[in-house]
Parts: sequence; structure tokens; C-alpha cells
Amino acid sequence: MTDAPVEAVLFDIDGTLVEYERTPGDLLPLAFEAAGVDPFFDAADYEARYGEFAEESEDVQDLRKRCFADIAREEGRDPEVGRAVARAYAAERDHTRVDPLPGAHRALNALDSRYSLAAVTNGGPGMQGRKLAAVGLDDRFETVVHAGYETAAKPAVEPFQAALESLGVAPERSVYVGNSLEADVAGANRAGVRSVWFDRDGVADPEPEPHGRVSSLHALVDEPW
Repeated sequence: MTDAPVEAVLFDIDGTLVEYERTPGDLLPLAFEAAGVDPFFDAADYEARYGEFAEESEDVQDLRKRCFADIAREEGRDPEVGRAVARAYAAERDHTRVDPLPGAHRALNALDSRYSLAAVTNGGPGMQGRKLAAVGLDDRFETVVHAGYETAAKPAVEPFQAALESLGVAPERSVYVGNSLEADVAGANRAGVRSVWFDRDGVADPEPEPHGRVSSLHALVDEPW
């Protein structure tokens, strides 16, 4: 990786800057109960399948319906049962009930004076916009690319390229900060962007290997790249 000076810092949103007050694991049992259905999959099943439906879905509600219907079909159930659970889940989910991760505001305040800032997220515009607004981060980025809706989903290179083209910055002069090895680190590496992995769990020998690693957003103030 080149030692070219950094001009832009790009961020993931979910699990990096913000997180829901209630996890999918909290909401799914409520959705099954509201739909009058015995649970037939868990949050890990949903999260593992999420990316398969991003590009073909109109929004996250449509994505969830497609995903839950497909899981139901695979389990030998009527797909409409999955759609009913998805509707109940949507009724419980409030995209404004999010919290900023510790250090998010401090890091963005410090970096904003030195770099162009952008976000690249696997999430629809309405949903992600409400999250950022709820924690006071909606005016912090020069551009937000909603991968899976405006471009291919991460880890494809297209959303990173779209953000950098909007900023007018070359890949080798940019950094991407994200918490997912599969989507964030892999995507940034493929795009020629320096990947900084937000490792919240102290994982040994990550794969793919990031160019840098932080365990706290506070560490970004001192520019680990």
C-alpha cells in the first residue's frame, strides 16, 4: 500500500458509527409473536442472508420481506408466513432508536478539519438518513453512498469508487473505517483504499487482513494511518 498522504476518510455506518438500541435478536421474537408464528429462524440466519437481497430490493422493508420469505420457503413453509413476520418486524423497528458508538462524534470532529469525509453503507437512503439524523451526524459527510441501492452492495468496489469520485480523491489517498471484515475490509482492499478495521472483539488473525486496526473510535483522533 502506498504512503501517499491521506485526503479523505470514509466510514461505514452500522456497527461503526451507530448501533440500534434493540438488536435483531431482540426484535425477531417480538415479530414472531405478533405474527402468531413459532420461531423458525434466528437473527444470525437473517444477517447471513441480508446481502443476497440488497441489490434487488426497493428498501429495507422489501429486502426483509424477500429474505424472510426465502427462509420460510427453504424451511418448507408458505413464503407468505415469512412476509408476515417481516411486516411485524418492521412495525417494531424504529430507525431513530439508535445510539452513537463511543468516540464517534469526537473522531469526526477531529478528522473533519483535516480530511474530506464520506460514508459508504449497505443500507437504504431513508433508513440510514434517519439513523444519522437521530444521533446528530447527518451533516458530517460530503457524500453518503447507499450501497445495494445506488450501487452494488459492499464488498463490491463500486460504492467505494462512487464515494471517491464524488470527493475527487484517488483511492490511494483515502482510508475506509468499518467493523466488518467481509464487507468493509474486503471491499476497501479490493478498491485500493487503506482499510482500517474497527475491531470491537479483539479478533486474532483477521481475514482478510486490514491495513490498520483500532479497538475504539477515540483512536482515530491520532490518525493510525
